[in-house]
Amino acid sequence: MSLKISNLKVTVADQEIIHGLNLEINVGEVHAIMGPNGSGKSTLANTLMGHPKYSVTVGNIVLDGENVTTEKPNIRAQKGLFLSMQYPPEIEGVTIANFLRVAKNALTGINHNPLDFHKELLAKMAELNIDPAFARRHLNAGFSGGEKKRVEILQLAVLDPKYAILDETDSGLDVDALRIVADGINRFRGTEKGILLITHYNRILEYVTPNFVHIMSAGKIVKSGGAELAEEVEKNGYVEFLVN
Repeated sequence: MSLKISNLKVTVADQEIIHGLNLEINVGEVHAIMGPNGSGKSTLANTLMGHPKYSVTVGNIVLDGENVTTEKPNIRAQKGLFLSMQYPPEIEGVTIANFLRVAKNALTGINHNPLDFHKELLAKMAELNIDPAFARRHLNAGFSGGEKKRVEILQLAVLDPKYAILDETDSGLDVDALRIVADGINRFRGTEKGILLITHYNRILEYVTPNFVHIMSAGKIVKSGGAELAEEVEKNGYVEFLVN
């Protein structure tokens, strides 16, 4: 069981951003992708989730043996794919509690009882050290960067996908928020889960130990290794990995 990306080429506005990328994430594995700005990391994340702005011109995205390259985002989500966005949108008028209940209903095909779901939601929030008052707030409206990222991890916990793509979930976090987010990721990971963790920095990898680290530059994975590769980047930067 895996999320497999084969020879993927992606264009945005007729410009190719990803150039023949290959990657396979088996269940039970955490893969970290690191790279400088503009290397194609967020393009990859959005493409995997089926954002219509990104066009796959060559290659395939295969989820547990099923080709989902042309599937719409909601179908990919129903099949177990989840994206934590780098810049989560603000949605006035929709509370976090209602958003998550409707989302879970859509994913599972089950109309969850609001009272039962609320109890489950509060339990998840307690596990993640999130103020229960957040459940009544409008989705991301007026939230700090750290609050938005905590809510993304809450979504991960409640929706419980099979494969999680986490796009710079650590950006803009102070130490306390980083630990909460990392704890949420570690609670989610397991033998039946796959994680693609996209980040600039090694600091979150000090809390979430990856099985594999990949360096991305100019739309390609240019080097792969273990957790020690992230430490090398932290020490020496990306200069030796840059592709023109």
